[in-house]
Amino acid sequence: MLSALVFATAFIACQSDYQKEIEERKAKKKAEIEEESKVPASERITLDNKGVGPIKNIELTAEIDEEMVQRGMELFKTNCTACHKVDKRFIGPSPKGIMKRRSPEWIMNMILDPQLMVEQDRCAKDLLVEFNGAAMANQNMTEEQARDILEYFRTLE
Repeated sequence: MLSALVFATAFIACQSDYQKEIEERKAKKKAEIEEESKVPASERITLDNKGVGPIKNIELTAEIDEEMVQRGMELFKTNCTACHKVDKRFIGPSPKGIMKRRSPEWIMNMILDPQLMVEQDRCAKDLLVEFNGAAMANQNMTEEQARDILEYFRTLE
């Protein structure tokens, strides 16, 4: 009987500690989200976020591929400049310095499927709000085209 009482007391104490830990984690996460929300999404640094979509991992070489840059620049001019300007905020954010704020995977996933990103990625959702609900149009880019645009973005520091 005494052992059952000791066991029950220990079990309740463990449950209490576990619940306390869960509540502390929730409070910490909420504080992090509130603090992060103070920084506009376009200025937020989320390099550890790969976004949602087919691109899971990209290894970039130190050297810039100039042929890819040229193709990416042309694709950007043709498909993106109605909403994005290189040197300033417009309907959408400027891509200048994007490589310092977003992971390559996030960028490519956003190019490839902006709707999915806005539905499932917090930063993309916050960008939509920041830019007054102006959703990025899906340009039906291939992975190769998105990679070319990414290479072009690497030159926009």
